[in-house]
Amino acid sequence: MNTTDTVTTADTMRERFVQVTSRLLDEDPRLALVLAEITMDGFRPAQRRHPDRVINVGIREQLLVGVGGGLALTGMRPVVHTFASFLVERPFEQVKLDFGHQDTGGVLVSSSASYDWPAGGYTHMAPGDVALLDTLDGWTVHVPGHPDEAEALLRHAYAAGDDRVYVRLSQMSNAAPLAPGGDLGFQTVREGGAGVVLAVGPMLDGVLAATEGLDVTVLYAATVRPFDDAALRAAAGRATADVVLVEPYLAGTSAAAAGRALLDVPHRVLPLGVGRAELRRFGTIGEHTAAHGLDAASLRRRITSFLR
Repeated sequence: MNTTDTVTTADTMRERFVQVTSRLLDEDPRLALVLAEITMDGFRPAQRRHPDRVINVGIREQLLVGVGGGLALTGMRPVVHTFASFLVERPFEQVKLDFGHQDTGGVLVSSSASYDWPAGGYTHMAPGDVALLDTLDGWTVHVPGHPDEAEALLRHAYAAGDDRVYVRLSQMSNAAPLAPGGDLGFQTVREGGAGVVLAVGPMLDGVLAATEGLDVTVLYAATVRPFDDAALRAAAGRATADVVLVEPYLAGTSAAAAGRALLDVPHRVLPLGVGRAELRRFGTIGEHTAAHGLDAASLRRRITSFLR
């Protein structure tokens, strides 16, 4: 499926987040959910059942993260949710201090990152969220590519003791799940000898269409931090160590991680993703995908040109 068409219909990652979190709030008394209005309607039944553990702070994102950090200090497992721009960027100081500095754990669950809601404009876009979290220590980052993967990775995150976890949910989705069991390592989708293409989350379908008939290894990642150094080294060992990274957020976010993984191997890296230049128009998800060169046709041109 072309990436410009990979928008989920009835069953979205965000809906799956509501379903699985509501169930686990019934099962796990340690779990607490903190919201800032966003997605509140979906959680009203859970709030009626657990008014002490489903907390809506209103449109106060710094408070949102601060309350989550405070709950973690009491031994709770907080799940903190809103749009990515308001979860990672706006309250970044609270993320850094209330979780990192306090050395507490929790789960940040975002929606509408990158350009998932173009009509919201640039205030509601956060292509730099993963890069920003990369400046902090100890964060696991999941980028599911399908609602089934989202559910499995959310369950894994909630059960992950006191770890700090970011789950990046998207409106874009691959046609089918590749890691429905919540596999954390990179998976080999195709093998070839002319290079390695790493597709992250919802970028997989576009990458598979773009590389159809090419002699390349395609790896898939639904978890990008920690970076699976061993899988990339193994793939590069089977192929020419020319690596293309295709990520649904800021281009170059994982370039340093790939470089560290291949530190002792002569290699080249082409980082593809969302560009730094702001697109000063709204448009659709598909139009933004094409404008950033992430549709299948553009990816094929960029990948073949690099590998030549």
